[in-house]
Amino acid sequence: MIQMAEQDAATALPEAWRRTELARHPDRPYPMDFIEALFTDFSEIHGDRNFGDDPAMTCGMAKFHGRPVMVIGNLKGRTLKERVTRKFGQPEPEGYRKALRAMKIAEKFGHPVFTFLDLAGANPGVGAEERGQGEAIARNLLEMSRLRVPTIATVTGEGGSGGALALAVADRVLMLENAIYTVISPEGCASIMWKDASKKQQAAAALRYTAFSAKDLGCVDDVLTEPEGGTHLDPAAAMAMVDEKLRYHLAQIDATPIDQLLEQRYTKFRNIAQFYTTTVQTD
Repeated sequence: MIQMAEQDAATALPEAWRRTELARHPDRPYPMDFIEALFTDFSEIHGDRNFGDDPAMTCGMAKFHGRPVMVIGNLKGRTLKERVTRKFGQPEPEGYRKALRAMKIAEKFGHPVFTFLDLAGANPGVGAEERGQGEAIARNLLEMSRLRVPTIATVTGEGGSGGALALAVADRVLMLENAIYTVISPEGCASIMWKDASKKQQAAAALRYTAFSAKDLGCVDDVLTEPEGGTHLDPAAAMAMVDEKLRYHLAQIDATPIDQLLEQRYTKFRNIAQFYTTTVQTD
């Protein structure tokens, strides 16, 4: 009875907010769950060779159906202790620099790069800002735009602001059906627009950050269908679906010459969410 009541309550929620709650569900698979399920022979890379190692970001060499690749994802943790250690999945500048270091290694050896995102945003702390958070994110945006290897980014849960984009300037950006991809959280948006965070559901609808809206705006290339009720209810089926989509998109990218791929990548991001209006002339 309680489960039925919860399902009825969820159905009554506005669509954007319902998907937001699914994206944030505590049992939803995190990026590391996808990495462990979809790749083999994962060998982690530590440190940014500048300041230290960020426990909120993981990078490593792995194999995807026998092919050497580089995989990158943020880490959130399940328990409170793990979440605190991993800064609630919000990377610091050394995390982004570690990710970029890993991408450059992949580029050197000609290996594709796969990134997995479930982060609400980069760490906004004073220490992170002092160590160049903005510069680290901007550097990743620049370098990913011209990385001379195939790149595929997958938004598995939340994709928030520049913190997410710093791992998602890719040839293909995929998004799970119940994930969200946004410049700001609905709570933050409501606090700014209406001075009232309780209007988060209204903000969620206005932001158009759900998967199908993001695809309509050109921000993502493919929406990946989830099991009914969400990925957390059938992780195995979700992993199999993501695996199939990754293979499909990688095969398409592999068939494109690298210079053409770079041009397509540039054009795609240059034209995202552009709107044109025409002036109606009257006699």
